Amino acid sequence: MFSVAAAGDRGSFGMEEELKCPVCRCFFNVPIILPCQHSICLSCAASQVTQTYGLKPTEEDALSYRHSTISSPGSDYSSAYDYTDLDKFDKLSLYSEADSGYGASLSGYAATCPSSPAFSTVSASSSISTTTSCIRCPQCRRTTYLDDLGVQGFPRNKALQTIVEKYEETKNIVIKCQLCVGQAPNDATVMCEQCSVYYCDKCRENCHPLRGPLAKHTLVSPALGKAAMKARNQTSQGVSTCIRHTDENISMFCIMCKIPVCYQCLEDGKHQNHDVKALGAMCKMHKAELSHNISSLSDKAREGKNFLSNLREMLDQVQNSVDFEASLVAQCDAIIEAINRRKEDLMEQIQREKEHKLRMMREQINDLTNKLRQTTGLLEYALEIMKEEDAAAFLQVANGLIKRVCSAEMQWQKEVLLEPHEPPEFELQLNSQPLFKAIEQLSFVHTKGSARVVTVPGPPIFLHEECTVQNNSITVSWQPSPRSWVDGYVLELDDGNQGPFREVYVGRETLCTLDGLHFDCTYRVRVKAFNKAGEGPYSDSVQLHTAEVAWFALDPSTAHPDIVLSNDNMTVTCNSYDDRVVLGNVGFSKGIHYWECTIDRYDNHPDPAFGVARIDTLKDTMLGKDDKAWAMYIDSNRSWFMHNNAHSNRTEGGLDKGSVIGVLLNLEEHTLSFYVNDCMQGPIAFRDLHGVFFPAISLNRNVQMTVHTGLELPDHDSIDGE
Repeated sequence: MFSVAAAGDRGSFGMEEELKCPVCRCFFNVPIILPCQHSICLSCAASQVTQTYGLKPTEEDALSYRHSTISSPGSDYSSAYDYTDLDKFDKLSLYSEADSGYGASLSGYAATCPSSPAFSTVSASSSISTTTSCIRCPQCRRTTYLDDLGVQGFPRNKALQTIVEKYEETKNIVIKCQLCVGQAPNDATVMCEQCSVYYCDKCRENCHPLRGPLAKHTLVSPALGKAAMKARNQTSQGVSTCIRHTDENISMFCIMCKIPVCYQCLEDGKHQNHDVKALGAMCKMHKAELSHNISSLSDKAREGKNFLSNLREMLDQVQNSVDFEASLVAQCDAIIEAINRRKEDLMEQIQREKEHKLRMMREQINDLTNKLRQTTGLLEYALEIMKEEDAAAFLQVANGLIKRVCSAEMQWQKEVLLEPHEPPEFELQLNSQPLFKAIEQLSFVHTKGSARVVTVPGPPIFLHEECTVQNNSITVSWQPSPRSWVDGYVLELDDGNQGPFREVYVGRETLCTLDGLHFDCTYRVRVKAFNKAGEGPYSDSVQLHTAEVAWFALDPSTAHPDIVLSNDNMTVTCNSYDDRVVLGNVGFSKGIHYWECTIDRYDNHPDPAFGVARIDTLKDTMLGKDDKAWAMYIDSNRSWFMHNNAHSNRTEGGLDKGSVIGVLLNLEEHTLSFYVNDCMQGPIAFRDLHGVFFPAISLNRNVQMTVHTGLELPDHDSIDGE
């Protein structure tokens, strides 16, 4: 039996949202049921109708769509031919003169199964190119196509209408206009008995003018219209009749289409092969299912209500913890009082410093003011003398005046110091860092025996399958020890030569990548965890071996802007006629490394340079011009070595298109050598190389080359015979 909660009841307020149309946000008025089981006002449904141009779906298409949308009701069947153009409506105008503003003349009935009226006039064997009307549910966005009955063909939600009417009677709800656009519709002033729509004065004038065909409609007050509509509904609520066959009562329920039907619907073929059941039996079965679901949901709501009650009790308990708060406030007040006392002492010290500075500045201001007064008087007197036109009279005093002015100038240079005796800044700095650190560490200490006792964490465990090596970078991954409370980790790495460990990472992450390591070295890594109780023991160390040879590419981030890279940054050329520098993306500090450059294009006899450099070498000039690059530059006939703009060891033999230039960096012997077409070019170019070196090239637009890395070392006899 229907009941309405008292005013202000939370359940009533929650149900009120269920009784509002998702389009107009007002209480439902003549609600209809869409195939997706969502409800909408009849007038709002008419306003949502659009036209679709394309292929009207066949029965097979509709059946396939129905089965696909059972599991995903939010899917959109109309995506292939949903081309809406409201401006092109002709016969199906949303606001024609005869539709009262809500599209009563729109044709069609929404359906998504082959037996529903939406497809009653479509052949099952083919699709027809036509213009159809459709409506999209404002809640689930599911599209439904309409037939000649339009939105009038949707079943009425009589149960929802009854609940709304009872709710409005209990709450004395003011009837709102159904055509107002916006969040706050105006109060309705009239209702059209023929259209069954409530209007405010403005919408009545715009959508239901008292002229033309609409002049014959009867407009009554909202209260009378509501009463008349209720009377009509009560008259028609005896036995529900079929939408298609108005003379037939609904007595069966189609299981496949999930809609009530009459015997005529079963006989005309639309539901001929569908399973049907008696309406009363299906009603009883669905009520039993709904009752079971309501009972289950009520249990969940009851549990939630009990938990909410417990939470409110806990909330009251927390809010009434005045003793603890008072203790905390007292302790913090004591700390603040101590800080205030110290603040007063520091302020007195600042005041003394301030008085000293003011005294010194005032004395300097007085002295300088007197000096300026004397000087200004002398200057004014001298300017007046300069105005004397009698030469004899001027010369009588000129010599003495010149001496006075010169003497005054000398006194300014000797006596007047145009700098403050005391700087205006207070050369004092409050050392507050220890206090701030202490405040940050200020925390609570558990005093009860039931409080959790935090112990140091156990040793972390390395995940060996996730520990990897790439070139001269290693990535390690680990997990905390079981049942350990961890605040962070400390990762340590040795020097790659079984040396001591050093700290390389501190934080909460359990994955770390370490770059810039030596090539062909075995590194040991270990990790430990820590928390408030302290640091735990180290994990077992894991050993990772970096690559034996270097694989690198040219680095666009450090290259000159005129450099042009391609082929995954392995091929390089330049946009400028001037030499520009590009470096590799890997630096070397240990091991023996060899790479080659193949000349792809060589025009007009330029002299590109090859070698190594520091990361901050000059990028806008030939390689080797500064003291941070070691290079060999070579043209079509000969080559030179160059470092810090010093040239040496001219060697015959040049390059051309297709030539291969090799660079051998031996950091075990700390030397640099060059090769041209697999033959060593001159002697060892440079010795005593220490530090980190990046592969480097300089070239202009007349050259293009490709770098090849990770190569085997050149012939050993060639190295020894150098």
